[in-house]
Amino acid sequence: MSDAPLFPPTAPPARPVSPGLYLVATPIGNLRDMTLRALDVLAAADLVLAEDTRVTAKLLTAYGLKAKLERCDDHASARAAETAVERLKAGEVVALVSDAGTPLVSDPGYVVARAAVAEGLPVHPVPGPSSLLAALCIAGLPADRILFAGFLPPKSGARRTALEELRTGRQTLVFFESGPRLRDSLTDMAQVLGPRPAAVARELTKLYEECVRGDLVELAADPRLDAPKGEIVVVVGPGEAETASAADADAALSEALTRLPPGEAAAEVSKALNLPRKPLYKRALELKAR
Repeated sequence: MSDAPLFPPTAPPARPVSPGLYLVATPIGNLRDMTLRALDVLAAADLVLAEDTRVTAKLLTAYGLKAKLERCDDHASARAAETAVERLKAGEVVALVSDAGTPLVSDPGYVVARAAVAEGLPVHPVPGPSSLLAALCIAGLPADRILFAGFLPPKSGARRTALEELRTGRQTLVFFESGPRLRDSLTDMAQVLGPRPAAVARELTKLYEECVRGDLVELAADPRLDAPKGEIVVVVGPGEAETASAADADAALSEALTRLPPGEAAAEVSKALNLPRKPLYKRALELKAR
């Protein structure tokens, strides 16, 4: 076993924590993922707002920290926001954490952050673990353009409507989902989005970490995904670009010609519909001559 120190002697020293609201990311499973800066902030905090104070109390105990805890879930966020603003105006350090991962990402805390921003009070991110980014990194899908859609509606009709709104996008989609609803959600995704490449990641950073990859049709039928346990992230690759029909092009050109000369109308429609400009210009002249 190496005798190397846990942290290099050249590691940057801790800086004093100035007053303000700190949005602190916490481990999504592996406690070793806690950042040094997050520990500095929680150690200095006059108040820690937590989604579940029992969960956060265990986290603090694991690192030998003590702090005054107050609840900040969906039911208590308004009161927590008032408390936070009062404490911040008094020059205190207030930390906001969720049960796991980065606050505000499908977790409570938005009301608190918004209240602090509205009052012109300092708000600082303390980045760290995020199941969204962790799943995206291992999915093997494009990560240059993403759309995080959070949790889809629980009922199939509303879920399909939400998926229809995302169907024509040209970016990778990321969803959160629960084990009992995963099968139904994957089935609806396959029917609405088609056989796009996708990945289902669960228990990220934990002992039973798993990432199942395939297209949506395959994943919807995969027995390994029959109500699995743990936190689940579904990553879906971008769809293929749809070719606009001649009728679509004519409709777009006709509208554009009410505002623009043929050349500019053709350029605008070419960009919007991903069609070649030259034939669009010819068609614009024909429509204009009618």
